[in-house]
Amino acid sequence: MIPKICPSCGDQLIVQTLNCNSCGTTVTGQYPLPPLLQLTPEESQFVLDFVINSGNIKIMAEKMQLSYPTVRNYLDNIIKKLEK
Repeated sequence: MIPKICPSCGDQLIVQTLNCNSCGTTVTGQYPLPPLLQLTPEESQFVLDFVINSGNIKIMAEKMQLSYPTVRNYLDNIIKKLEK
């Protein structure tokens, strides 16, 4: 898994170097992680499961053994995080 948080200070990491394994080209700069990579592992798993289950909150609630409103709130929090 790609590290997202600096082990020294706890701030968010950025990508500075991208390399092509085929030709050896290196691209450098400062690139923020895409929004989906900024989610916690638990949030990422939720998004993956949500997509696999066709966005059906009822199925997600059953799978997570949580109430529909609780799962809806969890999804809403992820949406807010992705909109930043």
